[in-house]
Amino acid sequence: MGFPRIIAIDGPAASGKSTLGKMLADDLGYLYFDTGVMYRAVTWAALTADLAIQDEKAITELAEKIDIDIQPASKKDGRSYDVWVDGIDITWEIRLPEVEANVSIVSAYPGVRKAMTSQQRLIGLRGKVVMVGRDIGTVVFPEADLKLYLEASVLERAKRRYREAQQRGEKVSMHDVEVSMQKRDEIDSTRELAPLKPAPDAIIIDTDGLSIDQVLDRVKKILEGERGG
Repeated sequence: MGFPRIIAIDGPAASGKSTLGKMLADDLGYLYFDTGVMYRAVTWAALTADLAIQDEKAITELAEKIDIDIQPASKKDGRSYDVWVDGIDITWEIRLPEVEANVSIVSAYPGVRKAMTSQQRLIGLRGKVVMVGRDIGTVVFPEADLKLYLEASVLERAKRRYREAQQRGEKVSMHDVEVSMQKRDEIDSTRELAPLKPAPDAIIIDTDGLSIDQVLDRVKKILEGERGG
């Protein structure tokens, strides 16, 4: 196989996939596309519109008409990209605790996933893209040239998310972050449509105890093997 045109990186929340995806895309000169922001954007829009998160029909209709745009970062405030919804920059709003607490419910709705998957495939088919999510290698791009699946313990991932929240000045407890993480894992892994799981041919990397540079180095070695294969 030649050098991969489409690289899929999947894994649970705070496993390191987004940071790895951004660094890898920058290193390769590829487009970095964190597909999870689309589901966060829909969740934010639903909450802003005062829709009941349990109202699957209303949220699906919202997902089908919403204009979500992902663009290169326009501000040097720590963001990796801009997230726009109907012309509004919501890059940091999609990281709010209320979005975090509800995004797994919204992303489990079949109609929402169908609407988002179509948009994701259109972007990915351009090639030279690192796509990050929870079902890229299994559903969105099962034909991806290289599939990686990152995993880490709940405690390790909760610590990472807690540090991120602290850096943004949010007042949350470590306990609440860990409980939210466990709940999200359960929803993501047990949903009927596109459950979180590694693709059969994915390379699994446990990031517990590894720095992001160590994980990137491991992936680069994998890519060197692909380039030489």
